[in-house]
Formats: sequence, C-alpha cells, structure tokens
Amino acid sequence: MEPTVKIPPTVIVIFGAGGDLTWRKLIPAIYNLYLDDWIPEQFAVLGIARTDMTDAAFRKHVNEGVNKFSRRGKAKKSEWTAFEKCISYRKGDFDSMATYNTVKKQIDQLEKTWKTPVNRIFYLAVPPVFFEDIATRIGKAGLTADRKHSRIVIEKPFGHDLESSRHLNTLLHTLFDETQIYRIDHYLGKETVQNILAFRFANAMFEPVWNRNYIDHVQITVSEQLGVENRGNYYETAGALRDMIQNHLLQLMCLIAMEAPVSFDADEVRNKKVDVLNALRKFKPEDVHKNAVRGQYGDGWIEGKKVIGYRKEPDVNRSSNVETFAAVKFFIDNWRWQGVPFYMRTGKRMNETISVITIQFRPVPHHSFPVETTENWLPNRLVLNIQPYMGIRLRFQAKQPGLKMLLNPVDMLFSYSDAYSGGTPEAYETLLLDVFQGDATLFMRADQVESAWAILMPVIDAWKANTSPNFPNYDAGSAGPEDAEALIAKDGHNWIVIPLEKEECGKEK
Repeated sequence: MEPTVKIPPTVIVIFGAGGDLTWRKLIPAIYNLYLDDWIPEQFAVLGIARTDMTDAAFRKHVNEGVNKFSRRGKAKKSEWTAFEKCISYRKGDFDSMATYNTVKKQIDQLEKTWKTPVNRIFYLAVPPVFFEDIATRIGKAGLTADRKHSRIVIEKPFGHDLESSRHLNTLLHTLFDETQIYRIDHYLGKETVQNILAFRFANAMFEPVWNRNYIDHVQITVSEQLGVENRGNYYETAGALRDMIQNHLLQLMCLIAMEAPVSFDADEVRNKKVDVLNALRKFKPEDVHKNAVRGQYGDGWIEGKKVIGYRKEPDVNRSSNVETFAAVKFFIDNWRWQGVPFYMRTGKRMNETISVITIQFRPVPHHSFPVETTENWLPNRLVLNIQPYMGIRLRFQAKQPGLKMLLNPVDMLFSYSDAYSGGTPEAYETLLLDVFQGDATLFMRADQVESAWAILMPVIDAWKANTSPNFPNYDAGSAGPEDAEALIAKDGHNWIVIPLEKEECGKEK
C-alpha cells in the first residue's frame, strides 16, 4: 500500500511503555507502519515507565515483542537497526512532575533540531487509575499548550459507569479540545469491522432491504475460549457487560444500524452512531431480567483439557459475583428498525472463539413451491465474520440439480484470503495511523461513550442490587448459561453461529 498522505513530524510518548500492550501491539504496529513507508524521518517514540531501563535494553525488549507478535514475523536485522534509532526510553513516575518536565525538554529539543513544530501524541497504555493523574500533569507541564499539534490517546475502559465517564470527559475537556481526544477501541480498527461500512454504503443492492420490512432480527456474538488468564484484578472490577458490550458490541451495532452518512467526515459518521445509541429503548428496572442475562463459568473442558472455573482463577474473589458472560436484547426505536430485536452475547470460556454478526431476513411472503420441494427451506441470512476467520457469507435458496424441483439453501462466500493476497494490517496499525494523521472517524466521541453507559446503567444497577446470582451457571467449554438460550428462544429464535473455516477465509491474528 502506497502512502497517500505522509504524516508530519511526530513524537509519540507512550506512558506504560514497559507493559504488555506496548510490547504486543503498539511497537509492532508502529514498526509495520515504518516498513510500509508511512513513518517520516522526523519521527520519535519515547517510552515512559517506572522500570529502570536503558535505551538499549528497552529497544531489545520491544524488538523481542516485534519478533513474536508482528504480522510479518521476525524483524530483519538491517530494517530493525534503522528503525530503532527513533526509540528512546525514560524512567519516570506517573505522579511526579519531573517526568513530564523531562518529556517536555526532549520534545522541545526535537523541535529545535528538526526546526519545525511536531505533533505530540500522548498514549496512555496504563490502567485506568492513572488516566486522570497523567492527563492533568501533561497539562501542568505545558505539553498541551499547542492544541493544534497535541493529541491524547486513551485505552478502554473509559470510565466504570456513567458518572465516572462524565467526570473523565469533563477533566479532559479542560486540557484538550474534543478533536484532540482519541478514545481507542481496537475492534473498530479491524478490517472486517471497517468493511461493514463499505458493504452497506458502497453497494446499492442492500440498502432497500436494510430495514424492518425485510430483516427479522440481528445477532452479534463475541465469544472466547480463553478465561480471564492473568487479568483477574482487572476483570473483578469490570465483568463482561462493561468489558465487551458497553464498547465493542454496541459499536458493532451502531455500524449495522446507522443511517447513511452524507460524507465520511469524522463527526458526520459519529453523529450517525450517536443517533443509534440515542434511539435505543431504555430499560425499565423491572424489565431488566426479561432482556438481560448474566453468567459465570465453572470448571469444564476446552479442547480436551480440564480448565478451572472463574472463582478459582488467580486474583479472583473465591465468592465473586462478577459475570464472565452477558447477553442482552435491544430494540432501536426509529422508523428503520422499529420492532427488530438486536441480540448480543459475549462470554469467556465458551465452546469456540468467534466474533460474528448475523442478519436474519424475514421469510418470503408466500411459498409458491409445493411443500415436498422445500423440506430444507431456511430463511435468507447474511453472516459477517470478524474473527478468527474473515469473510462474508450470504445464504439463499437454489434448486438442486436433477429432474425434480427440490430447493436447498446454498452459500455465496466472500473470502478475504481469496480476494486479497497482501497481508492484512493489524487493528492498531490502522488506528495509530489515523491518530498520526488526525482522523478521528474510528474513535469514540464523548457523547458516544456517555450514551453507551446511559443505556446500560439500569442493567448494571439491577445486577448490582442482586448480590446473590446462581454462579457458576455454565460449564467452561459450553455455549453459555441456559437462560441465554431462553432469552432468544422465547421470541422463536435460536443463537446462530456459522463458523468460516481456515481454508475459506484468511485468519486474522
């Protein structure tokens, strides 16, 4: 891919540079952007963390991460040697102004050397507890004085509830303009997620049927075979509803349900997403149990291996009531989607790892064919696979070969691996490049975040009030709790997962 717009001179300061996110995702992404010739000569990466480390030691550490996690595999020595010159490291405490004064001096020196103002990207690759302190001290150090060239990137979770998200937004708005704040959701950088917009708005054939007249219901499933692993401390404060549905799954729903934007200007696209969130039917406290189900995994088997339940995981309370599974039914009260249910579910230690969106169409209004010809009749269905295999599957009816009129459902498949021979960029490559270029289209705006929290607060409050759920209520390696099946079955539906095979679609890392 040839760069269309070279990024201007840029410094990215990574707070939490010694952490897993920097090692696995950020430096490999920046390195791949460098290999693809997106990174200019006037570019610097400054890592900040509390560990005592030299520049050489930090470069060696992140090189190991690139070799292990980059989509291109192990870095070539000559290419890495040229790239690592832009990387430096400083030990610093996040609560010490000396750290931020050091950062300012280094950026000022680079501007003097390069003889030009530089874009200053402050990436908070740290736990949420540090967001407020770091943002405040960045401001006190004068690092945000040039608002045209200063940007801050914040990882999820953005707040713990509606009140905390509003508090954080208010603080950030005293230091940055909204156009400078990039709330990152790596799901929105995935190729197949971006392809939803292309699929919907670059093809005239789908728009006429993309509404309540033709679509029966929509399902969004994001399931993982993995448990909480070493994230017990974080998960005990989050849970599946906050960790996945509040940001990832609601954003996927916005892409499916939004109206066509007039242009792909960042605020125009985000306005359409906010319209969807504002149209979501509000949950009444007494109706939460009818529309939301939670679960927690117990002991079980994953691919022939015995695994422990959530309450036995490291750093997890032995009587924890935190949910590792959540399923919610939503309705969008507008003209396009009135009466169409949107079902979401997400869980850990499930029977498979898959992210998939299923659009189920209504049956044909009249069956012209004799009953005996349509024994295998199934409704039309569109399946958008996000991971681990990328592709789009459209199911329709066709006649079987032969002398008799017999109908069977068949699939039309779009395969990424067949259509594109080049490597697929990682989500963080796409998102970091957008930050460097100042394109906020794929990032959440303050009102988006707060609207998403507002929708889920009745569910959060209801679950908080019920402190004695029947946990664990699903075995590891299963499809989730029985109540989740009942949630959708009472409407005459069932959860649909049509996995795409490795030989059909290119696998996303």
